This record gives sequence, structure tokens and C-alpha cells, in this order.
Amino acid sequence: MPYTVDAGHFQYETDLVNFTHQFTGSVLTDTLLLPNPTFKVGLTNNADLEINVPFEGVHTFDSSSGASSTLWGIGDTFVRSKVNLWGNDGGSSAAALIPYVKAPSAPLGIGNGAVEGGLLGPVAFSLPNNFTLLLVPEIDVLKNSADNGRHANYIFDVNLSREVIKNVTAYVELWADYNDNPVVKTTQLSFDTAVAWILVPNVQLDVGANFGLTSATPAIQIYAGLSQRF
Repeated sequence: MPYTVDAGHFQYETDLVNFTHQFTGSVLTDTLLLPNPTFKVGLTNNADLEINVPFEGVHTFDSSSGASSTLWGIGDTFVRSKVNLWGNDGGSSAAALIPYVKAPSAPLGIGNGAVEGGLLGPVAFSLPNNFTLLLVPEIDVLKNSADNGRHANYIFDVNLSREVIKNVTAYVELWADYNDNPVVKTTQLSFDTAVAWILVPNVQLDVGANFGLTSATPAIQIYAGLSQRF
């Protein structure tokens, strides 16, 4: 979302569990994030600083050879800054810019050992009947899989949400990713659903599932998360 944490306030968001199941040819990859915390602190009334460091497990199994491996460790560190352009204090729309950089804190096999970065530009619109439309374009600069060169990765996310009962909001989403890696160019597409429940003021629980629509996309991703603002 394009809204920031107010100056002097702190917020954490974390996946309590986040499981991804993916087939690539004969290789099965299961990824578990447990936990996956993001810490946010308000710098000004329209800008915050965000740091994300997951604890990650990756299990792979190749059915053609019988080879398997399991790795556990700290994931890569993501540092972001969200700057709200308008709409932080209300209105029919809101927008932000979110530049980020990824530091390679993960061991090889979980991460790729490279510094990478990108820019997101979320825009939210209030629609009739209390619906909210969120559009999130993103461009990343990623390391090539075969050398130390860099290539572009493009993501576009379309999310529609609405409060269905008091303090409970339902989401549906279409997510697309085109990776322009010069070795293997891939397109991912998923249909995503989620529900968020405000348990008490400033505390939210959410659960969701993402369903892959192309062979390059993880077949399913399920998660449960918690966020709290102070």
C-alpha cells in the first residue's frame, strides 16, 4: 500500500509462516519462511524506513536423479524507503515511491550472493461500493544467472479489496512477473486471494493463498501474517 508509518511511530509486519511449492522440470523446490519480519519506522509524516530479514529454509528434490538438499539460514536483507506522494491523510487516491536495495546476507543456495535493487510505485484508488483498487508496478535490476552482468525484471500487480464485515477485508489479486534474464527469460503469473482481520486497533492478522497460472510460477504459496503498529 502507498501509506507510510507516521513520524515517531514503529510498525512490524511478519509472516508467521510462508510456504511455497514449485516444480521446474523434474526439480521440486519447497521454500519456507519462518519468520519473515519487516520493521518500519516513520522518519517524517510522509516517509518511512523499512528493513526485512527473513529466516528461510529451501528443500530441493530432483526426481530424475534422486538428488536432494535442504538448506536453512538467514535470507537476504532488504532495505526500503517508502515516500508517500499524496493521499497519506485521506482522499480518493494515494501514491508512493519505494526504492529498495538487497544486501546478500543469505548463504549461496538460498540467495545468489549479489547486491540487487529496484523501485516500486504503488497507487491506490477508492472505487464505488467501498472497493479499493491497488496497482503496483515494479522494476528490478537483478544479477544474470550466468555472469556478473545485470538485467531488468518487471512486475505488475492488480489488487481489488473490500471490507466484507466489520474489521475484515477480503482481497483478490492478479500478479505478473517478466524476468529478462539473458540465459532464460521467464514469465510468471498468479491469482492471489487473502483476508485481513483487525483484531484490535493497530493489530492485524492476515491469511492468503497464491495460485500459479504458468509453469514457471510456484504452484501454490500459502501464508499467515501479523502486523502491529506502536
